[in-house]
Amino acid sequence: MANSPITAQNTVQQWLDHPAGGPAIRGFLAQAGSDENTLGPALTMKLQQLVDLSQGKFPQAAVDELVKQANGGVMPEIAETVLPTVEGRFEGRTVIVTGAGSGIGRATASRIAREGGRVIAVDIAEVKIKELAEELGEAIVPVAGDLTDAAAIDSIMAAAGTKIDGLANVAGINDDFSPLHEVSDAMWQKIFAVNVEGLMRLTRAVLPTMLEARKGSIVNITSEAGLRGSASGVAYTASKHAVVGITRSTAFMYAREGIRVNAVAPGGVATGIPMGGKTSEYGEARLSPARVNIPGLASAEDLAASITFLLSDDGVNINGAILPSDGGWSAV
Repeated sequence: MANSPITAQNTVQQWLDHPAGGPAIRGFLAQAGSDENTLGPALTMKLQQLVDLSQGKFPQAAVDELVKQANGGVMPEIAETVLPTVEGRFEGRTVIVTGAGSGIGRATASRIAREGGRVIAVDIAEVKIKELAEELGEAIVPVAGDLTDAAAIDSIMAAAGTKIDGLANVAGINDDFSPLHEVSDAMWQKIFAVNVEGLMRLTRAVLPTMLEARKGSIVNITSEAGLRGSASGVAYTASKHAVVGITRSTAFMYAREGIRVNAVAPGGVATGIPMGGKTSEYGEARLSPARVNIPGLASAEDLAASITFLLSDDGVNINGAILPSDGGWSAV
């Protein structure tokens, strides 16, 4: 690798090990008042993934400049690796995807559309889902709305029409890592409004259509925080445990009606999930040591592969499952 170009598709660790990339990225970190010892699971990420994860702190321009610097001022041409899709897997199907404006939701909506499906792409960020529709065409039906607003549910159902084959409840927000003695009523209510109540209301609205058709697939997004207590604050952790309970109850209730309900539990993902403001010092101090067990950070596309597997007929005999898509974190 010493004489080969290094690009944004190489991992951070590969950059650190590269004779030209190492000094370049260490210099960048030093300018930001940091060093490689603070990177943790980010070492396994592609450099490009840091753009999404940083929420604007590490812009695309900075990545491009690093690549040029490490390659003698030249931007090497290299094709981005894309996960293979399954042609026609969602042909003729309508799937609602929430949180479709960015991250896991966008990757899921994009994959379903590229595999032949019609996607009702839901997000509070109207500009982002319109951009997705411009990119992928008529397969994407953008619906802007806040899932905590009952009117948004009505808009989603109107856009979907009388045929709904799948629902991916991806939208979610994180908390401020506060433990129980610190958590505010406002934080608790905000997290549950989006992560639990919005999910419940949309699923409740979709189920009569699926019951009438006697078929359908629902995939909820829980989290590693839905499997353990050491991944986030009490509000987010409780909300994602609630998603597990909703998934299992709904799977049991409608198992004889041709409806499958499963959940995917992501581990570390390079999406830049919205946080609930300034993080708790107490919570951060307790959670930081536990993060050493994270094997690495996945891409949004990695999670989309797990979600679309369960949504599709490939998951035909899977119901009530909580699938960890976490690189092995849940095995620790």
